[in-house]
Amino acid sequence: MSVTSRYREAWEGFWREAPGEPGAVFWDAEPALTAGLHLALFEPHMAAAGLPVVDIGCGNGTQTRFLADRFPRVLGVDLSAAALDHARRADAAGQVDFRQLDAGERSETEQLHAEVGDMNVYMRGVLHQCEPADRQPLLDGIATLLGERGRAFVVELSEAARPVLMGLARSPAGPPPKLAPVFAHGIAPAEVVDAAVDAYVASAGLAIVAAGELPLTTTEFAADGTRIELPSRWLVLAAA
Repeated sequence: MSVTSRYREAWEGFWREAPGEPGAVFWDAEPALTAGLHLALFEPHMAAAGLPVVDIGCGNGTQTRFLADRFPRVLGVDLSAAALDHARRADAAGQVDFRQLDAGERSETEQLHAEVGDMNVYMRGVLHQCEPADRQPLLDGIATLLGERGRAFVVELSEAARPVLMGLARSPAGPPPKLAPVFAHGIAPAEVVDAAVDAYVASAGLAIVAAGELPLTTTEFAADGTRIELPSRWLVLAAA
């Protein structure tokens, strides 16, 4: 199944209005604080390190370009054409193959796997913002892309992040400037509980090879000047 039209339209609207400068988007922290930390956890589990890497939900491609400096072939895929416009403009060197892809649509993930073969997957903060009906198809799509040899590194806000986000959203001064557009476009983060993530993984025929907790760094700062970090879980997945 493909993603709901409301979800697709919400992301198109968000990325059409998003500024182009680095760090303007709430979760678009510099790679040294995000993909760089994740890669150190992920690489030891890559059973076949030479596989292509696909960044699912690549957005404007900040993390994707970091990965492209470290792997021979990197693809960045996103549901939103507007997000990919941002990503291609920022990739002046043409390091990344950016493509529009609905990772919850079986025919699209099967077609990509037929073209590329088994691949390693990086996905940060996508599942927790999905509509409920889109979550299992997304994990099923990851399983298709991994095949037998690939590994996935998935980072999702934990359920403990929701009260933090709601506190920010309901503050007397209103949500922080970079968080406000997320809510304005009807994108509700931290909408999936931890146990449900594990159930989606198992139903997709995947196994959790490794897991842990690591704060998800944002580009926004609290009133006292400290950077806002959100509780998150990371999982390394492989075919069961």
